[in-house]
Amino acid sequence: MAVIPGFFKPISNAIEGILPNKFLIKIQEILIRTGMYVRASELIALGFITAVGVGLLASFISSFFGINPILGFLMGFIAPPAIIGVYIFFLMERRVDAIEQGTPDFLRQVASLLRAGVGLETALEDVSKHGGGPLNDELKRAVIEIKIGRTFEDAILSMGERLQSKNLDRTFRMILEGRRAGGSLSDVIETVAEDLRAVLALKRERKANVMMSVMFLVVAAIIAAPFALGMIMVYSGFIGSLGKPNPLLDSAVTAAGGYIIIHSIIAGLLIGVIMYGSAKKGVKFAIPLAIAAYIIFITVGTFASIFLNF
Repeated sequence: MAVIPGFFKPISNAIEGILPNKFLIKIQEILIRTGMYVRASELIALGFITAVGVGLLASFISSFFGINPILGFLMGFIAPPAIIGVYIFFLMERRVDAIEQGTPDFLRQVASLLRAGVGLETALEDVSKHGGGPLNDELKRAVIEIKIGRTFEDAILSMGERLQSKNLDRTFRMILEGRRAGGSLSDVIETVAEDLRAVLALKRERKANVMMSVMFLVVAAIIAAPFALGMIMVYSGFIGSLGKPNPLLDSAVTAAGGYIIIHSIIAGLLIGVIMYGSAKKGVKFAIPLAIAAYIIFITVGTFASIFLNF
């Protein structure tokens, strides 16, 4: 599947020669986890080309409004890769959520086939042949791995590890433990399915309960703080236009911009802690919040000064 036009292929090939193979393989695994079956080097090339183009455009716009063009280029250059990265993170989370939501029904189908006298491997293959969606894609991959010689346990556990889902990993391990212990495997799988369904219901309830706190952090990060500090910078410029210049104004603008970025990053990390219990997952919120907040801060300071004619 092509991502970039053919005349950009030399850039993609150059990236494959420059970047380490381990890094490209890691990016490729992330893309596969999100359901994007594209070459990692092509996506990186697309991000680089877009970043350069947006950076040059932002530099031109910045110079037009009297802002440092180098700063504008840096912001424009950083924005496209950050947006692509956040988009990939959201795709990955959405795909994992879809797989988790479909797993209880999948387990109940497997339990029904086991009661009918079908073996576990055969039941897995039969279920993978029907339906669609990301769960079926992962099941088909597991079936293929089993057919080419991988053990059933390794194929199932690798699916949970590949998706980096604690719920799925825990579910598959419980099924394998029940298989080793003997007894009625269909009853074990049925119980595990109900347990997973209850866990997912609690997860949805927790997200609904914390949305007010998340919205408060978002508003504080990209509206309240940037607008307040932007207007303070405008007021300082107004005082300077009256003949009372402040020698610290330029430094204050830089410090305020740095504060806005740090404040937004911390807010994004806190959102990750509130929603998922992990600051690491808040990175996908921190980057777009920081970019949006800084853009609003610059916009408020620039256009308010132009509107007030000083």
